Amino acid sequence: MQIDVATASVVAVYQAIVDTVTPRPIAWVTSIDLAGRVNLAPFSFFNAFGANPPVVVFSPTRRRDGSLKDTLRNVEATAEFVLNSAVVSLADQVNLSSAELPPGQSEVELTGLTLQPSVKVKAPRIAESPVHMECKLRQIIPVGNGPISANLIIGEVLLIDIADHLLDGNGRVDPCKLGTIARLGGDYYCRTTDLFEMKRPT
Repeated sequence: MQIDVATASVVAVYQAIVDTVTPRPIAWVTSIDLAGRVNLAPFSFFNAFGANPPVVVFSPTRRRDGSLKDTLRNVEATAEFVLNSAVVSLADQVNLSSAELPPGQSEVELTGLTLQPSVKVKAPRIAESPVHMECKLRQIIPVGNGPISANLIIGEVLLIDIADHLLDGNGRVDPCKLGTIARLGGDYYCRTTDLFEMKRPT
């Protein structure tokens, strides 16, 4: 199968990308609007891109009707957000928080999760998640302006909070204990449980 992006539908291109660029880590983002209302949403166009300063990037694409998602509006308005780790014990809540609710209706209430104050930003954390990264906005880069077009939110990490029970004897995060989930194509997710180790060449 070949897909010529110039002639294919946007949905066909999107499906090919998310079916083949896998696994994709999940940015489980809490943000607030100017009225202080909390939004919670997962985004699988996400990764970390540096450590000095520590930088993360995620993309709330436009909806299929071209409208903007609440997370993008909130980050534009407040210039901050929190990344909460999407782990296997919270997989159902991660999925449920992807529901497109009317503006102002809370995904936190829908999922039954608990909010916890952050240290450096006003946006709260999800208490049940074992890792939180509190971030300030550095830049938003729109790429296109139609349905499913990207909006690259570049955030600088101000504080990282990691639950102590995730650490190994050397003070590093044990990936077996963390147990993150990731997105595949369609309705599929994967767990980080089938792990193998290779030492880097010297």
